[in-house]
Amino acid sequence: MRTLLIAGNWKMNAGPTEAKELADGMVAARQGKDDSSDILICPPFISIPAVAESFSGSHLKVGAQNVHTEDNGAFTGETSTSMLNDTGCEYVIVGHSERREYFHEDDALIAQKAKKVLTDDLKVIVCVGEKLEDRKSGNHENIVRTQVKAVLDHVDANNADNFVIAYEPVWAIGTGETATPEQAQEMHQFIRSLLADAWGEDEAEKIRILYGGSMKPANAEELLSQTDVDGGLIGGASLKAESFSDIIDIAESI
Repeated sequence: MRTLLIAGNWKMNAGPTEAKELADGMVAARQGKDDSSDILICPPFISIPAVAESFSGSHLKVGAQNVHTEDNGAFTGETSTSMLNDTGCEYVIVGHSERREYFHEDDALIAQKAKKVLTDDLKVIVCVGEKLEDRKSGNHENIVRTQVKAVLDHVDANNADNFVIAYEPVWAIGTGETATPEQAQEMHQFIRSLLADAWGEDEAEKIRILYGGSMKPANAEELLSQTDVDGGLIGGASLKAESFSDIIDIAESI
């Protein structure tokens, strides 16, 4: 049985002061609750120390939204895995659809980042997903297969315990659209089949596959109830302690 992972991606929101207040609210909301799910928040780089301070002594974890492939050097504006380890991060998101779209990160770079994260004792959340035109043309599985395979070609099954995939139907992010539970399950099952082909069924069964397409309290139960949906990578609903906590409560009830 895979442990659910409820992960919040704050994107470019919440500087240190606001992040500390929001993180404190999340700790308070989970106080006294014996959560069996893993709970994670990925704030902007500048707010990671504030969130880590708030989460200290709690069961909530902190992660990062991106990382560079090198340890250090003349890479203005970048952040390394060693820096993230030093701040108390446990997870790193790589390949988010916004990084692919706005910053032109390709499959090869994302694979490099994933390998670097795992090599340096962090857990990685690799984002994959198709755009609306790919879904409409029936090319969505080919797109996702290519994205997943690019990473699996550089990472081996020994990393399964620290490897997470987040499926983002890009057409359902920030649009108010959501993939139906059946569509989500179909793609998550397909992704697990790719993992099984590469690493074997036993290892594939260990890997958590998150749904990353506008999960919120109103749709969390039907999505999280799907066999191969092992949690959520949550954007807007993670920017309010109450709504994020509501999603955790739903996960705990399943």
